[in-house]
Amino acid sequence: MQTVNTVSDLRAIITPWRLANESVAFVPTMGNLHSGHLQLVNEAKKTADHVVVSIFVNPTQFGAGEDFETYPRTEHEDREKLEDADTDLLFLPAVAEVYSQDAKTTVTVTGLSDLYCGASRPGHFSGVATIVCKLFNIVQPDIALFGLKDFQQLAIIRTMVRDLNIPVEIIGIDTVRESNGLAMSSRNGYLTDDEKKIAPRLYRSLCAAQDAVLAGRHTFPDIEQQALQFLQEAGFRPDYFFVCRSSDLQKATGEDVDLVILAAAKLGKTRLIDNVHFSR
Repeated sequence: MQTVNTVSDLRAIITPWRLANESVAFVPTMGNLHSGHLQLVNEAKKTADHVVVSIFVNPTQFGAGEDFETYPRTEHEDREKLEDADTDLLFLPAVAEVYSQDAKTTVTVTGLSDLYCGASRPGHFSGVATIVCKLFNIVQPDIALFGLKDFQQLAIIRTMVRDLNIPVEIIGIDTVRESNGLAMSSRNGYLTDDEKKIAPRLYRSLCAAQDAVLAGRHTFPDIEQQALQFLQEAGFRPDYFFVCRSSDLQKATGEDVDLVILAAAKLGKTRLIDNVHFSR
């Protein structure tokens, strides 16, 4: 595996691949890699001749008081994992390599960015869309892979790619979970031992809500309210819990078929997100 820190060095490696008409798959990450990230790399290897992974803790998607400074940075361990996964190229830039000091341009996907996590974290998705757009311009991949755990993020990226005519195929990969159902996340490391025992109940609440939707026993607002009560009683501080259309993330109606249930909740100091998506 080759590791580069600058855009020019990255392009010097990728250009010969392009001239040889070889395809490139891209997995953008913020590091602190776990099995979910490595699943993206493994799937990327099936889709393209070369796999590029970036590790970049993006400051513009963190709000005031969030964990940018303390976000886990494990570059040495991450490199070893990517080497074991036969990654071709690791892009590991500094902030100054990605953002100029007088940068004035941002990317915002109107509407989608203001919902759910966007309402709780103002500016977050503008930071996400901007960095993903920049990385797409830098790497110019044929394919990019993202985890479905961040369902709203994936919807925003798909919309941005469509609206800006970015020539990259976006592939969503199913969430990788612990044996107890907890969705793998770098932020799970913030959980205490006691909180780790409670955390899987977020996914349990989503599965129960899915069963209730499929059974048709209750209205969507009733299902949402029952889930919120379950989470509160379990020790969470729920942010939101909604049954949505998977196509545009608007709140679902009885006529909608393709659905996603989105949830976010704090447990201690850790904010957890998860979802289930299904058709009925």
